[in-house]
Amino acid sequence: MSFVCPLPPVKVFVKAEYLYDHQRGYGDLVEGVWCSVKSHRGEAFRFETYLPQYAALYDKLPISAFSWRETLVEDDQLPLDVLQIWDAMSHHVEVIHKPLLSGLRAEFFGKDRFIHSGEYVFTLDCCSPDPRIPDFTFSESVDEHKSFNLLKLDNGQFALQPNNRCHFYDAALNPQTIKRPDFKVATRKYRVEREAKWRLGDTNDVTYDGRTE
Repeated sequence: MSFVCPLPPVKVFVKAEYLYDHQRGYGDLVEGVWCSVKSHRGEAFRFETYLPQYAALYDKLPISAFSWRETLVEDDQLPLDVLQIWDAMSHHVEVIHKPLLSGLRAEFFGKDRFIHSGEYVFTLDCCSPDPRIPDFTFSESVDEHKSFNLLKLDNGQFALQPNNRCHFYDAALNPQTIKRPDFKVATRKYRVEREAKWRLGDTNDVTYDGRTE
C-alpha cells in the first residue's frame, strides 16, 4: 500500500467546474479515465484523471467531481459529504476488487437518511503497511476501521461507503425476504498464541503427533 494507488481505467465524466476551481464551467462535462487515487489522512480521497481531449492529467479531485453518464439531473446530485461519509483514515491506500461482489446491485443508507441505489465497482481500504510507522488515527483499530466501497449510482454519480451502510444483492444467494442486520460492532482482536499449555519451543520435531500439551 502507498500514498498513491493506481486505479482500474474506469471511464468517467468530470464536472467542468472542478477543472476551473469552481470559477466557471458549471453544467459542462469533460470525458476522462481514472488513473490513480491519493489518500490524505483527514481529507476526502483525491482522484487523478486522464482527459483525452486535452492529452492531459488532472489531479486531486473528490468523488463528487465525477459522473459515469453524460446526462445528469441537477436536483438528483448528492453533495460530497453524502457520497463519502468518512474522510480517509490513513496516508496509505489500496484498491481491492472483491470478486464475489463484482457487478452486484447495491444500495447505501446515506447521512441524508435516504436509500441510494447503484452497482458495486471496487473498494478502497486504508491501513499502515509498515509496523515502524505509528498509526495516529483509527485505521488499525478493530471497532473504528472503515472500508470504502465504490458504488456506481443510478443518478450518475459515484459513492464511497463503508460496509455497515451498504446492502449487496445477489439473486442466486439472497432469500426472498432480506433480514435487517442487528449485529454489534467487532471490538475484539483474536489471537491463537496466548495459552501456556501450547508452548512448543522445547522441541525440534517436525510433527507434534505424540504431544497432547
